[in-house]
Amino acid sequence: MKVALLMGSKSDYSVVQRAERIFKAFEVECETRVISAHRTPRRAAEFAAAAEDEGIEVIIAAAGKAAHLAGVVAAYTPLPVIGLPVKSSTLDGLDSLLSTVQMPSGVPVATVAVDGAENAALLAIQILSVKYGDLRRQMKQYKEDMARETARADDELGAHDL
Repeated sequence: MKVALLMGSKSDYSVVQRAERIFKAFEVECETRVISAHRTPRRAAEFAAAAEDEGIEVIIAAAGKAAHLAGVVAAYTPLPVIGLPVKSSTLDGLDSLLSTVQMPSGVPVATVAVDGAENAALLAIQILSVKYGDLRRQMKQYKEDMARETARADDELGAHDL
């Protein structure tokens, strides 16, 4: 199982590395690359077209500002693409979110929250878990652990009437 984690600029890495940590925890192979929809569009198209043959099963595309990377990649591959909008210096990431989520019919891109790298990775793992039972078991355990941690935090605070 292999995921491609693309970013439009090296400056997006501080967000992207949070997804890498999730993949490492779940022991999912991750290939991280800088590919720009605007500065290297041919490279983006070639990567997307060849991804399936390279053994990649899900692609996450992180980009800020005019975040067209996910859409460009989705246009050239049959693989699931998850858009990860990155907060930019303008409009607090709203521009990135809208550029990622507003895909035309026929070019689907699943989109997570602005800077939502952890959820992008977890969604990729859930997609892979349809095929890989081990990942499904790990995801169930992850959710159980998260529920226990939330319950423990609630217990520590104690019940408070409002």
